[in-house]
Amino acid sequence: MTAWVDTGRFVREFVRDPLHTASVAPSSPALAAAMVRPLPAGAAPVVVELGPGTGAFTRAIQEHTGGRARHVAVELNARWADLLAERHPEVDVVRADARELPRLLADHGIPAADAVVSGLPWVAYSPGPDGRGLHTVITQVLAPDGVFTQFGYTWTRWAPPARRQLADLRAHFAEVTTSRTVWRNLPPAIVHEARGPHRP
Repeated sequence: MTAWVDTGRFVREFVRDPLHTASVAPSSPALAAAMVRPLPAGAAPVVVELGPGTGAFTRAIQEHTGGRARHVAVELNARWADLLAERHPEVDVVRADARELPRLLADHGIPAADAVVSGLPWVAYSPGPDGRGLHTVITQVLAPDGVFTQFGYTWTRWAPPARRQLADLRAHFAEVTTSRTVWRNLPPAIVHEARGPHRP
């Protein structure tokens, strides 16, 4: 029942703001598993989640790390931020723009993130008023041996905007790999895994 309710929430938010809502449905457990597979599962990693929405990746992060992670979820949508805080009191849910990430982590006493998991749409990575794209912000807060994951849809991955974003991702990281298609998702998706952040 929760999955159907969350799908309804996604549809409503997509209609309200299609540019800032990544999908018309929550990500599937299969995609969530692929997104968190590269994350460290050690003692207590610091994991930052961008655009968690209703929490599909949030649950997967908690399960993958055994609940030991210092988990900060940054959500701009007030309705989703409130819902996520209610569902996951163990997660630090912050209502803010992802571009404020360096300040947000500093406010939480976190010097660097071991992993950043993004559920944001590609449009969120465009340069902001200061001329910086979101990849620059992410590399600023990610530990040298940290990992960044971002999903994309197979049916749009060859479109010019997606190709430009992938090129930008490769410009900011030393190593970028792309998963096989995750067919058990609506629509089917792939996961980009990036390591070796180039510092600003």
